[in-house]
Amino acid sequence: MTTYTAFTTLSDRSRAEALGEALDALEPAPYGVGVFEMEDGSGIWEVGAYFMDAPDDVALALLAAAHAAKPFAVSEVPDIDWVAKVRRELVPVHAGRFYVYGSHDADGVPEGVEPLLIEAAMAFGTGHHGTTQGCLRALDRLIDGGVTCHNVADIGCGTAVLAMASARTWPETVLASDMDEVAVDVARANVAANGLEGRVTCLEAPGFEHDRLHAAAPFDLVFANILKQPLIDLAPDMAAHLAAGGFVILSGILNEQGDEVAEVYARNGITPWHREEIGEWTTLTLQKGGS
Repeated sequence: MTTYTAFTTLSDRSRAEALGEALDALEPAPYGVGVFEMEDGSGIWEVGAYFMDAPDDVALALLAAAHAAKPFAVSEVPDIDWVAKVRRELVPVHAGRFYVYGSHDADGVPEGVEPLLIEAAMAFGTGHHGTTQGCLRALDRLIDGGVTCHNVADIGCGTAVLAMASARTWPETVLASDMDEVAVDVARANVAANGLEGRVTCLEAPGFEHDRLHAAAPFDLVFANILKQPLIDLAPDMAAHLAAGGFVILSGILNEQGDEVAEVYARNGITPWHREEIGEWTTLTLQKGGS
């Protein structure tokens, strides 16, 4: 069955959010609407909608004009078995001692690795993206450096691959949170598939805004693989919830954004420990009170 997408861009967050709300009221109604800041540091916002039936071009043109957005680009999406496509194209990933794989590659897990099963249908956070690889390699680097963490949080956990890697490393319970209900469901399914129930607790929460996270703080290690602006906004809360000497692993940062994020965290008492670039993405390892 053919579906349709409609995308536009504009340079103001409030107008972008208002346009997203207006799209929800269209007839035929979209089955999904997204409002995202572009990751290139341009300050441009993308607004998109997904439709089961062809959208009304006139209505879209009127909405774009009313919100000072560019004209919508409407495209047909062919009927593709995305799960099969992902399984064909995603191969296992080695990141330090960690080996991230899908169930279709279960027979090929090598000896001497920490295996992490992430279903191929759940592509974000499978380890193939430079941000996730960077975080796993940063964790591997801490372990090789003799660091032991007793209290770990994964903020914006997605598939919970980072939380699970920590739980495989240290025996204590890891808290994994995401503001998206679907992501939390995905995380819980992955935790169960890896036999880590009771070791990784998944919570629905934006940032640290959950009683369980407040009660568990201060943390020895916090992952936050999100995007530049949410990471900057999170810095004061990060400092408040991080133990003295504790580590932060941040990603979702374009290489040219790394200095800005590091400077904001340094102003909050969390200073650089290591930095790695994989492709266009930077992963920062920082330490509270470090140098």
